Amino acid sequence: MTSAQREFDVADILEGLPERLHHTMVRGVAQTPDHPALIEDSRTWSYRQLSEAVEQIASSLVTLGIRPGDRMMIVSENSIALAGLLLAASRIEAWAIVVNPRLSARELDQIRDHSGARRMFFAAGVSAEAANHAQRVGATIGKVGPLEDIGISALNETTTPEPVESNPAKQVAVLIYTSGTTGTPKGVMLTHENLLFSAKTTALFRKMDNRDKLYVVLPISHIVGVSLLLMTLMTGGTVRLVSKYDPAALARALAEEAITILNGVPATYQRLLEYKTLAGIPKLDKGSLRYMGVAGAPLDLDLKSRVETELGLPLLNGYGITECAPGISGVRLDALRTDNAVGKIVPGVEGRIVDRDGKPVATGTVGELHVRGRNVMLGYYRAPDLTEKAIDRDGWFNTGDLAYLDGDCMFIVGRTKEMIIRSGFNVYPAEVEAVLSSHDAVVQSAVVGRSAGSNEEVVAFVQLLKGSNVTPSELMAYVSPQLTSYKRPSQIIVLDALPATSTGKILKHKLAESLRET
Repeated sequence: MTSAQREFDVADILEGLPERLHHTMVRGVAQTPDHPALIEDSRTWSYRQLSEAVEQIASSLVTLGIRPGDRMMIVSENSIALAGLLLAASRIEAWAIVVNPRLSARELDQIRDHSGARRMFFAAGVSAEAANHAQRVGATIGKVGPLEDIGISALNETTTPEPVESNPAKQVAVLIYTSGTTGTPKGVMLTHENLLFSAKTTALFRKMDNRDKLYVVLPISHIVGVSLLLMTLMTGGTVRLVSKYDPAALARALAEEAITILNGVPATYQRLLEYKTLAGIPKLDKGSLRYMGVAGAPLDLDLKSRVETELGLPLLNGYGITECAPGISGVRLDALRTDNAVGKIVPGVEGRIVDRDGKPVATGTVGELHVRGRNVMLGYYRAPDLTEKAIDRDGWFNTGDLAYLDGDCMFIVGRTKEMIIRSGFNVYPAEVEAVLSSHDAVVQSAVVGRSAGSNEEVVAFVQLLKGSNVTPSELMAYVSPQLTSYKRPSQIIVLDALPATSTGKILKHKLAESLRET
């Protein structure tokens, strides 16, 4: 990679890098204190207001018994309340655990119990789901600093705080629980440096400044949402917080609110195009939009093409995972792709692709992706055995993803644990899914393996466009000529909707479990 292509290096990322999450707003407060920092449907906070509010919230948290090193749960949709609580947790050196209120009671309680959370805070005024959880645990509704309608749980008197580290590379800022492919939650310990290094890298790639306005609909309970919040504050821009995705609201915001940057998962864009068709809109108005990013799931090339044609901008694919805060690679504006590549590995992150014995594979050969850098998590909370399996002694983190390189550009082909071995041949679900998703009637698809004696079968689940009457047999006839025999699904199952997280990531373990139950 040439210096002209890269434009910046690790030294540029580290220069002026904030030491704590709440320091991201310092520049905005000093230079443009009256510029909007956070906007939600009903109110706006300037940088000055945000700074003052964080101090007040932090003071309230201390009064409520939150100590440095304590874990505190924030159960909220994207909102000013969530952002304020997250930054205030940083201010008092507490660990923030941001949780999506759409989780079940069992899932939420599991996170509370494993983390040893000191208190739970519910943005009850933002969503009914958060309010219901607050009521369920007997939380008191009150104020936390200037924030109103916050559910405050009882104090956990038995939990002990973690040590506080002055080094931002060692001090945990956020604890994100992820189920991965197993369904068992793991607490990913992300430090201040992990998060800020990754956020600034992305901001530099996008050439962000205080004129940018990000439409943040991806949940801040997910790593991408956290990163979007931080990178915008770090550059003095404006965060447009969106609690729940509505394609009609997105279309209006693009046309009317001077949104400059949009990030989503493939389903974000798919539903936007579906809305345009159903509403009979001749052409979507992109307004001030200058950048569109997508990540979190395999990108269908037909969808990419349709989005780019509709909005007149490249849809830039990227790749990251929670454990890497999240950025690993991305397609660059100066190196556009017409395929579904996830771009070049970002500065400050090393990557290698290895075989099952840990030996590097040749360029173009599929292997397991390992990465190393300042973005890699500290480890899994209270799970040293899992941490040891994931990160070796030299700091290489095993992503569990299968990838290959075309020059210095990377492609992701699936998860190591998702790879299906059929009749001795490797089947990568992403390849089968890409063929299925190219059918006009298919919204999205997911492929899993099913045990068949000493062999494995390929089983595909598909979600169809509303009103479509395409049959599994017709889909089978469509994919068969495009796939070699061992890659063809043994069965195609049509569902009304595929189980997914709030970010649109399909929960394949649930689909696999459904096969075992039948």
